[in-house]
Amino acid sequence: MKLVPSVDLNDFISGDPIKKQKFVDEIGKAYEDIGFVALKGHFLDDTLVENLYAEVKNFFSLPLETKQKYEIPGIGGQRGYVSFGKESAKGKKEGDLKEFWHFGQYVENDAKREAEYPKNVIVEELPEFNKIGKEAYKMLEKTAKYVLRALALHLNLEETYFDHYIHNGNSILRPIHYPPITSEPKEAVRAAAHGDINLITLLMGAQGRGLQVQNHKGEWIDAIAEPDELMINVGDMLSRHTNNKLKSTIHRVINPPRELWGTSRYSIPFFMHPISEMKLNVLESCIDDTNPKQFDDITAGEFLTERLIELGLIKK
Repeated sequence: MKLVPSVDLNDFISGDPIKKQKFVDEIGKAYEDIGFVALKGHFLDDTLVENLYAEVKNFFSLPLETKQKYEIPGIGGQRGYVSFGKESAKGKKEGDLKEFWHFGQYVENDAKREAEYPKNVIVEELPEFNKIGKEAYKMLEKTAKYVLRALALHLNLEETYFDHYIHNGNSILRPIHYPPITSEPKEAVRAAAHGDINLITLLMGAQGRGLQVQNHKGEWIDAIAEPDELMINVGDMLSRHTNNKLKSTIHRVINPPRELWGTSRYSIPFFMHPISEMKLNVLESCIDDTNPKQFDDITAGEFLTERLIELGLIKK
């Protein structure tokens, strides 16, 4: 039995009001129940996914001194390369067993926003890496826009409520490499239990098992997407904005069984962030007598900075 519900975006964009409402109801229920959903019918085609994984493997196979050229000091790891063990989950001192790269927003017609975000980093050795990365970023952003439109309807908001906040938003595409494990990790895992910071996260049917989500009973369950599905979960910003009506689920990437220690794992999440001035204040429609307001008012930018300090990516 599939523990994470599966939905098809084609229902939402079909032009058929009954199918559209079915999608809104299904994704809304999934996010209220477990905070994760597997999505078919997204805008990434198989060729783009294959090319992206190929380019990502090419990058992480480069010599360490080449990769470290692209590690930019002073920007909290927001663009370019972040080396092995630099990031740890909130409250955990062991660094996660991973290295990663960040593609950020390709700002359109907005000089203020362009000045606010660090520039994307160009890898000279791999001419296709940045081109394919940008293409995947755009398709994932487009998919996320429609998912948020469905959630807006579920929350009784205007369908395009989120559009303005996510256009030129501070979203990140993060190819991750979990290298082979060479010795018994003391306390470290590939990615310790955590909730995501952002509005929603889109994850390609990650290669290799390992992703687990925690249900309401505190049990860890495997979250396995089909090859043509994206796993999409609610982040803390959206959970906060909806007074925890939509759940930001704690999840982790566990180390593989010993016989697979010699293998690398690659994973490419897309973190959908709004523009920094979006107010994450609890929506009035999500407050009632049984569910009083749980969170203080804060902007997305303030919340992000707070969390990056907790993660050790920005030093106070």
